[in-house]
Amino acid sequence: MREINNISKEIIGAAIEVHRALGPGLLESAYQECLFYELVNRGLRVVKEQPMPIVYKEVKLDHGYRMDLLVENKVVVEIKTVDAFTDVHFAQVLTYLKLGDYKLGLLINFNVSKLVDGVKRIIN
Repeated sequence: MREINNISKEIIGAAIEVHRALGPGLLESAYQECLFYELVNRGLRVVKEQPMPIVYKEVKLDHGYRMDLLVENKVVVEIKTVDAFTDVHFAQVLTYLKLGDYKLGLLINFNVSKLVDGVKRIIN
């Protein structure tokens, strides 16, 4: 079982490699596919577009949300290509963390010149 901080480092390293190869300016879906590929090649278990059901009283909405990537069933990765993060972006990741009872989320913005400036860790 990989420790959550080591998983986080692997994800960030893979994202940096993808960003170095592609640069900014592509669609989120392109970065998602490339990051998925890179993480799987590093031996990590990754699920794309993981459904996140919402339960309200007796009502269950099976596909209320979809996480971009879920790594090792521990770390939520949300990919963006925006000029700057907003409170809504942070709230989205925090919602995924709470609904899925996950401890760590990474919000990654590929629309930056240096990827380290576009990575935010969010802890539940």
